[in-house]
Amino acid sequence: MSTEEKSLDNHSGIPVVILCGGKGTRLREETEFRPKPIISVGDRPIIWHIMKTYAHYGFKDFMLCLGYKGEIIRDYFFNYDWNHSDIKLELGSKRVTKLENSHGEEDWRIWLIDTGQETMTGGRLKRLASYIDQTGSDIFLATYGDGVSNVNISDILAFHRSHGKLATVTAVRPASRFGELMIENSLVTHFKEKPQTAEGWINGGYFVLNRKVLDLIEGDNIVFEDQPLKTLSEMGELAVYKHEDFWQCMDTYRELELLNNLYNSGQARWKVW
Repeated sequence: MSTEEKSLDNHSGIPVVILCGGKGTRLREETEFRPKPIISVGDRPIIWHIMKTYAHYGFKDFMLCLGYKGEIIRDYFFNYDWNHSDIKLELGSKRVTKLENSHGEEDWRIWLIDTGQETMTGGRLKRLASYIDQTGSDIFLATYGDGVSNVNISDILAFHRSHGKLATVTAVRPASRFGELMIENSLVTHFKEKPQTAEGWINGGYFVLNRKVLDLIEGDNIVFEDQPLKTLSEMGELAVYKHEDFWQCMDTYRELELLNNLYNSGQARWKVW
């Protein structure tokens, strides 16, 4: 088996959790009308781009943590076949026949789960515990619904397994800053959320998490990037995978324009599929 074939192994059964419930207040121009993950980059929502990256590496079980305007995300996926396939519709009987063409997402399995309007990121993960247990997997992947990257998901998983820690976070070096990571010997020794003046690696999402991590989350009001990640780093259980290549979030209108300009000019470096 070639290196490329190995990187595209079928990881059926390992769920990918995507946080989709936030209000996206810094992108109010768009999020007043729709949730941030459904905002288009090119001709598809950014969440589709994120899912395509995971699917490229064989991860096709997605659990979407819905909240703010979650019904729009539900509608998008419920109508996905209708909107992305050639069909024949018989008006009298309302019978629908799918024609010969098909799209590349037919084998995706998507959980659309209401995790609350005001629930924090940790609380949203905690609400998925019973669904994650049903998959039979002792680990799951997780990321945010507003950031794209060309990170190799299979490599992150292999890195996580090689270290044997409860959690792995992908560290990136973007222009903007979110959660700052202090790193020593491939372990996070300190986690500081949203520093005002700091240089270096930051939290880029693309987590690999052991099911036991959910035991550190007490309820809906827990921010995952706060106490749970701090506790994991203090325990020496938060490994870090350094990604030095492309990563870009969509937190502001300027960043939305940047992603669209990259996509429309054929420079979408996150498009690995």
